[in-house]
Amino acid sequence: MTIRIGQIAPDFTAETQLGTISFHEWAGDSWVFFFSHPADYTPVCTTEMGRTAQLADEFAKRNVKPLGLSTDSAQEHLGWIKDVNETQSTDLQFPIIGDTLREVATLYGMIHPETNATEAVRSVFIIDPKKKVRLTLTYPMNVGRNFDEILRVIDALQTADAKTVALPADWVPGEKVIIPLSVDNEAAKVKFPQGFETKRPYLRMTQI
Repeated sequence: MTIRIGQIAPDFTAETQLGTISFHEWAGDSWVFFFSHPADYTPVCTTEMGRTAQLADEFAKRNVKPLGLSTDSAQEHLGWIKDVNETQSTDLQFPIIGDTLREVATLYGMIHPETNATEAVRSVFIIDPKKKVRLTLTYPMNVGRNFDEILRVIDALQTADAKTVALPADWVPGEKVIIPLSVDNEAAKVKFPQGFETKRPYLRMTQI
């Protein structure tokens, strides 16, 4: 199955090392950072799980719940998490789905047979409180994710929603934003009383 931006994230029930979760109910009114891994007790995955745990406060500030997945069992996760905590100097508290039958991985298109027929690639889904998929990323098995970018894109999505703006390349909080073409100049003067710079009729920048 191909998961596309804008669609409702498929619901599911799954086992984690913290117990059974029903995805939509567990997500509640939060954003979700849902990410998959090839397997427990592997080096790149260990660093990624550790980094997610280290960033717990950053995710919480943004009202984001991390949710991991691998095709190993929830019971196996318990032993692996001890290694994650020890080697990455952290305390992993978020749930990791034990998807031994690959049901959730298949539902979300995380299994790429050309790469591996049984293990999930490094998929990322950013899902908003309305359960809509807002961003997808896929990394190969041997390259870890960029967590600065994951936090940056969450900031961008939340800013775009809150301020009805668009974000330029490499945008980070505090930088200028783009006024969408759907907002004409007269409406922009009302919406952005601080003013804006018109670089081109289609490219208007403002500070928020």
